[in-house]
Amino acid sequence: MRHKFMPISVSLKDRPCLVVGGGLVALRKVENLLEYDTAITVVAQEVHEKLAYHAKRGRISLEKREYRSPEAAGYGLVVSATDDGTLNRRVHEDSRAAGVLVNVVDDPPHCDFIFPAVLRRDCLTAAISTDGKAPFVSGHLRLVLENIFPGHWKRLMKLAADFRKRVRDRWVDDLEKKNACYTEFLEADWKRILKELDDDQIEEELRRMLEVPG
Repeated sequence: MRHKFMPISVSLKDRPCLVVGGGLVALRKVENLLEYDTAITVVAQEVHEKLAYHAKRGRISLEKREYRSPEAAGYGLVVSATDDGTLNRRVHEDSRAAGVLVNVVDDPPHCDFIFPAVLRRDCLTAAISTDGKAPFVSGHLRLVLENIFPGHWKRLMKLAADFRKRVRDRWVDDLEKKNACYTEFLEADWKRILKELDDDQIEEELRRMLEVPG
């Protein structure tokens, strides 16, 4: 079976995003994009009050007007979230003509990318997609992931990111020692450690993991 959508992580830094539409669906996409380092412009004649709130707080640029073809070409990522099929197709055509990735909400044939169901724990991202065919399943499985990665994983990932830096500094050219340190970290009972130990004791554990035997 061949799939349409390949899961990749794309940097949105210096890649401005355009959202066409001002309703509840557009709001959901905007609030998803707000979690990333990108500039967001919303174009719509009427907008949800929360979009206006985000604009007032300086989180997005809001332009209350009709979409002007082919303005999508000036962006790095485009989402069309209107209930006007003709407008959605125009945004899609403008984007594709300029080589800009576009998502027409709830219309997989006109999507270059889709929004997966996402769970985040600091720098850890777990995403589930059904190739745009059964998104309600993705949403359900995200709840399953909540149990697999409970709240303490947020703190754990902060520690993991810092530990990696320390390992790379301590064992610059020794791959075997690096891997041994990572194994120590991964095999630790972090649920117990984070629950029972204070910050100083956790730091002591990390130092022990860093100084692998041999």
